Parts: sequence; structure tokens; C-alpha cells
Amino acid sequence: MKLNERSLAFYATCDAPVDNAGFLYKKGGRHAAYHRRWFVLRGNMLFYFEDAASREPVGVIILEGCTVELVEAAEEFAFAVRFAGTRARTYVLAAESQAAMEGWVKALSRASFDYLRLVVRELEQQLAAVRSGAGGPALPLPQSLPQPLSPTPALPSTPALAPPLPRWPSALQPKENGCAVWSTEATFRPGSEPPPPPPRRRASAPHGPLDLAPFARLHECYGQEIRALRGQWLSSRVQP
Repeated sequence: MKLNERSLAFYATCDAPVDNAGFLYKKGGRHAAYHRRWFVLRGNMLFYFEDAASREPVGVIILEGCTVELVEAAEEFAFAVRFAGTRARTYVLAAESQAAMEGWVKALSRASFDYLRLVVRELEQQLAAVRSGAGGPALPLPQSLPQPLSPTPALPSTPALAPPLPRWPSALQPKENGCAVWSTEATFRPGSEPPPPPPRRRASAPHGPLDLAPFARLHECYGQEIRALRGQWLSSRVQP
């Protein structure tokens, strides 16, 4: 299989999330020595680099048709990636801890398309079983879920609670656009009579109430009262 080295290098170092990454000890092909390499798993490709800061992989392992199993080796926490065939190479790797080894074995075992194909086939079978049993009897509830409860008897009716008392508004509400807003809400207690409106101040009019008088007549009547009050004020200032 031919692979484009530039495309592989870009895929190995792109910003897409990885399936797993970390340091592993890789046994050489011709020598028994182990070399510490930075491994990155993306899909079914296992890349390894000289260190974590490298931008070009040293090699890549295509995880198709392989099995991952634990092996006894000089290094602790060792496992092998084996391929079928007499001339196929076996990659012996070693993790730095038991938890790291278990994580890598699990991730590598699920990386191939053969595994994904088996998972999809199993899910399709489960979906077909659910659809075929849709018209049949209801499935039993699992033990972890609570069973349906019997109808709860109706509770005796309780007297309705009295509505909450209205909040007493303050005289001035917060300002809007620099002007104070006067509250128009009721300020009397429930059950009591609302206070009577203040009496309207009427000026004396020689020809009946001023409610039906034209504006000029109203202006003249109130103007007379204002002039009289102003005259009293001026006279009070003149007197010693």
C-alpha cells in the first residue's frame, strides 16, 4: 500500500483531537534495545515520533488485521501488536505504568475498521430486535429502575390560603430618564375603604361651576385669584 508521506505528516500533527497519546518504549526491529518514543493514535493509524515536540513522525503502524496481547519481555508493562502472516512484523511496546498499558491495549484493540464493523453489525441487530418487538408485550423494567407506583389516594382538601398582602410601595420609585416616577398602585390595606379623593379646588365663578366653562373664562377666574394673592404678598412686604 502506497502512502503519501506529506499527507501522513499533516494528519499526524494536525489540530484534530487524538484517540490516545503518550510515551511508550518501542523495541527495535533488529536490536533488543527499547527506545522511548512519543505515540499518537488517530483512527486506525498509530504514529510515533522522536519526542512530543517533533513535527514529523518517525514511522506509522496501520492497525488493520492485527491483535493486541500482553507479552513477557524485559520491560515491565509490555504488550505486542501482532499481524497475521509468516513474514508479518510484531511490534513490542511497553508502557510506563499499569494504567497506561491498559489504556493503550484497549484503545489499540478498538482502532481497526474490523472492530468498528463488528460494533455496527451488533447495533443493527439490536435495532432490528427492538423494531420487531415494538408491537409485542412490554419489556420488563430493569432492576435498577423503580417499578410503577400504585395510584396515590387523593389527599384531603385543605383550605385555601389567604392571598399575600400587597407590598406597600414607596412614595418615589426609581428614576426613569432622570425623572422620578410616582407610583399609581393602591396604598390602602385589604378590607378597608379606599381614601376619598381630595376635593377639587374651585375658584369662585359668578355663573355656575367651572367644569363646563371655556378656557378663556377659566384663565380669567384663576388669574384673578393669583393677582389677589400676589397683592397680599406685596403688601405684607411693604409693611414694617
